[in-house]
Amino acid sequence: MTASARRGPHEPQGAGWVAPGRLVMVDIEGQHLDVETADFLRRERIRAVCLFRRNLGSESEIRQLTRALREVLGENALIAMDQEGGAVARAGSLPAAPAAMALGAVGDEALAGQVGAAVARGLRHLGVNWNFAPVVDVNNNPANPVIGVRSFGSDPQAVARLAGAWMRGAQGAGVACCIKHFPGHGDTHVDSHHALPRVDKALAELRALELVPFAALAQSAPAVMTAHIVYPQLDPERPATLSPTLLQTVLRAELGFEGVVITDALTMKAVQERWGSARAAVLALSAGADMALAQGSRDEQRAVLAAIADAQRDGQFDPARLARSAARLDALAARHPAGIVDLDEIQRSADEALMAQAHARALTAVGEPLAPARDARLRVITQGRVAGTEVSEAGVDAATVRMLFAGFRDVHFVEVEDLSALTPDALAAGDRQVVLVGNTRARYAQGGLLAADLHLPLWNPFQVFDVQAPAVLAWGFAPPALQSLKAWLEGRCGTPGRAPVALDPPRRA
Repeated sequence: MTASARRGPHEPQGAGWVAPGRLVMVDIEGQHLDVETADFLRRERIRAVCLFRRNLGSESEIRQLTRALREVLGENALIAMDQEGGAVARAGSLPAAPAAMALGAVGDEALAGQVGAAVARGLRHLGVNWNFAPVVDVNNNPANPVIGVRSFGSDPQAVARLAGAWMRGAQGAGVACCIKHFPGHGDTHVDSHHALPRVDKALAELRALELVPFAALAQSAPAVMTAHIVYPQLDPERPATLSPTLLQTVLRAELGFEGVVITDALTMKAVQERWGSARAAVLALSAGADMALAQGSRDEQRAVLAAIADAQRDGQFDPARLARSAARLDALAARHPAGIVDLDEIQRSADEALMAQAHARALTAVGEPLAPARDARLRVITQGRVAGTEVSEAGVDAATVRMLFAGFRDVHFVEVEDLSALTPDALAAGDRQVVLVGNTRARYAQGGLLAADLHLPLWNPFQVFDVQAPAVLAWGFAPPALQSLKAWLEGRCGTPGRAPVALDPPRRA
């Protein structure tokens, strides 16, 4: 038996060897770092962990968790989170940032930069040094089931400007950003968490739209996250995550990007069901990614590590490329060192005021909505409960919607099980004014075009296409967004925002 054969599967195999754990980001269970998990992370030399809502207790508990992770992950630790703002904000106790599309409705680069900095200050307070934001997808498809208000809008130049300002603010406050999802997830009607989307566009079409923000930010963004989307005119078989054409020819060579490339989660069905996360990790690193996002069970994570080790031993990787990947990740961690920077109460209060101002400036009218009179007879229809998804936090429930109308004298509330199943007959209300409050992500009109007197989409602005009614858009359901909407209902504020996507709802006959 040779010396190499006697070594463990992930131990150094000679010159040029990169420990697989240096190229992998994993997730963990629970709100505390248990001994078994700590041993696994240390033994496998894992450098990066992504935290999800299941990991987040009180701020004190989160800080305790990130301290423990830094001790185990080592000097170049990367502790990541999705804290985009809006409906994608894992740490709910931090000042509530508006969604990207809310900032698009304001259109103020200075405000976008201030919000990005405030988000980063909150993350540093928790010990997180890598944020998977901002989203630079250009959302030009109203049927898109996963991006929506996570995008700054449908104008690629505006997306580039606002996302760039947001990123500069966050980077200045000490947190690494990651623009996503390359080469663009804005024109899909399939969620890659559930299936494999295809976007049948030529490279010239992508250059004119989807690639514009990536090209504009390629020299300043520290990291890019890939999309699990097949672009058949560029690579008919492999999604961007696994495609050398997209990652090397387009991203690296054409756009000149030299930062870190991390995959989206390899356990998403778009990849997992076709390649499996272990094989996909090898294919992604071979294609030009620097880090594989390997969520899943401990056994699944071990399988990814073993597959990377085997591929190295079998000569499937260019050793120089793996060394560059490890160096890029080292540099990212060195520029944004993990550690806790306290957010004092004065700064926290200022950041909360900033977020409230941003939400108020984003409030947008579609059509010519009029706030109902306080003594009007209202029928308010909304969904009783809204569960979270793999991407988004749970939406507000009917009890929270009721609070919007606390100042009105005569309100008949109707809680339905599923707003997307509403039929036109369900909105009939006799002599009452019908107010439809969209607290879900899904579109309506499964049974035909709906009609109401006032429409308040809290989450998905494209619901305006399904309802004959003037609307007021809050672009989200965080407390400051709801406070702004309540102020409008009570006649205490206007609607200064301008929709950054095309919204032309049907008119009532």
